[in-house]
Amino acid sequence: MVNLVRRIVTRGRDLAIAITLFMIPLSAAAHPHGWVDLQVSVILDEQGRVEALQQRWRLDPFYSLILLEELGRADSDASMDARLDQLGTEIRDNLDSQGYFTEIAHAGESVPSGRVEEYTTMARGERVEFTFRLPLASPLSLEDQPLQYRIYDPTYYIEIVHDADDEGREDEALSVTGNDCTTRIIPADPDPERVAEAARLDQTDDAPDGLGRFFAETGEVQCAP
Repeated sequence: MVNLVRRIVTRGRDLAIAITLFMIPLSAAAHPHGWVDLQVSVILDEQGRVEALQQRWRLDPFYSLILLEELGRADSDASMDARLDQLGTEIRDNLDSQGYFTEIAHAGESVPSGRVEEYTTMARGERVEFTFRLPLASPLSLEDQPLQYRIYDPTYYIEIVHDADDEGREDEALSVTGNDCTTRIIPADPDPERVAEAARLDQTDDAPDGLGRFFAETGEVQCAP
């Protein structure tokens, strides 16, 4: 079972060993080559300080299908739930070295995060979901200054976007546990040169590290003091 997970997780590009989206070659040109639908819940402690970002990543339907087929063909007596649990551990461990693809800022300063200890991987509605709680290194009082975050693959091999329906963003795409808080999602506005740069890249090209940041949405949370 461990060998299967390692094979799935390490096939494809090193940038997102963790996500498993890249385990088979595609003929499509241009970045990105897959996407993740994102939901974020900002968790406050009893003092109203931010203590964690609860994230749910839903892999796109095509890669979810391929991944589930790979896991189903495994020569193992383990249940599918157990296989997904093992895969989730590999995902968590590899995302750790990538900062969980998450950049957090407050009052113009970078906010450090801790190690993910709470996570789960499941199949729901034919989509693979990876849910995890990303703690801040220490609770953060917003003090009338908004907290902002970006969640993105640095090389833009995959696109990570907040959940949306046909009429726009879903209410659950960004939420916060506090009653006196507001949220908004700021769309990405990449320079045309960056768009052209991504369009020129095929699956085997190495994108410059940091390209994905130009295509990342920004989540913002403001709480009354």
